[in-house]
Amino acid sequence: MITIILAAGYGTRLYPLTKNKPKALLQIGKKPIINYITDQINHKILIVTNQRFYKHFLKWAKTQNKDIEIINDKTTSNETRLGGIGDLYLAIKEKNINEDILVLGSDNVFNKFDIKEFINFYKQKNSPVIALYNIKDLNLAKLYGVIKTNKNKKIISFKEKPEFPESTLISTCFYIYPKTFIKNIINYMNTENNKDGPGYLIQHYYKKLPIYGFEFQGLWFDIGTIEQYKKANEIFK
Repeated sequence: MITIILAAGYGTRLYPLTKNKPKALLQIGKKPIINYITDQINHKILIVTNQRFYKHFLKWAKTQNKDIEIINDKTTSNETRLGGIGDLYLAIKEKNINEDILVLGSDNVFNKFDIKEFINFYKQKNSPVIALYNIKDLNLAKLYGVIKTNKNKKIISFKEKPEFPESTLISTCFYIYPKTFIKNIINYMNTENNKDGPGYLIQHYYKKLPIYGFEFQGLWFDIGTIEQYKKANEIFK
């Protein structure tokens, strides 16, 4: 298994904090946001970022005692970004990946999410899996992909940023794709569908293939705004 961390966004909603620093390297509590993920991973890690923040990640990677490689997607602005799916495809193509992939967003902060448990769940299902979180707020749920699962944890409904959410169980940017799914990612890139949020892959394929949801507990923040950043910092300090 190889890990791909998507970190090529420009964090415009966090300006001025992210004007000259990538969101993933902002400090939450005692460490950078991205370390909440990388501290749990002991295999090869690819981090996809952009031209503006490429050197920031190179400098950070040198301080980590892990097998980390930084990929530059060569974009220079929020308007020219490839999107999460575009960057995932770039990593697959550039590194000729043909193994299971753990895909993670670089702006997730959590306290009880165990990546080993997530991987074990994947091994039980032997199909694509996504980590789910009960945000317990219908208004906040409007900002995410809202999901329903059956008793076997198979996804039976996925609606990206619905105006009227039917539940508060949402998708997070934590996925595991078997190597057999890679062809579906490549095929998706040949469609006219949205290439931005990685959740659009799930929305496109959940009716065609069995995809399962792993619900985790504890605290979780998707650091997207100044308010979320301040709140997470207050709690995790």
